[in-house]
Amino acid sequence: MRNSEFGMRNEPDLKRRTKAFALRILKLVDAMPKTTAGRALASQIVRSGTSVAANYRAACRARSTADFIAKMGIVEEESDETLFWLELLEESEVVSATAIKQEANQLIAITIASIKTARRNRSSNSALRTPNSAFE
Repeated sequence: MRNSEFGMRNEPDLKRRTKAFALRILKLVDAMPKTTAGRALASQIVRSGTSVAANYRAACRARSTADFIAKMGIVEEESDETLFWLELLEESEVVSATAIKQEANQLIAITIASIKTARRNRSSNSALRTPNSAFE
């Protein structure tokens, strides 16, 4: 099965982009204050932010469309969790994270679009279609 069938037309670009996102997360965390709040938020942001890239790479190795969709669902969850921690970081005035929040939002949108494309391609290629799926 080709990656384009999974909804991954720009796999190398997204691999680079998610890796760059993880690196930006690490740099942001290094610049955070070493307060109790700063350390707690840093720990959470590092886990979820680097997980985006790691799970995207796993999705690139998916064995089936269903496996790809499941792994991309994890990418979506981790991206959204990272966005939450970034919002909390900014709203608590620990540090500004506006640019990286924009990137997190874009990665979420790309991930959702990829999942929708994979589902659509799976449905159009399947004899066992599920009409009006709650996941579309």
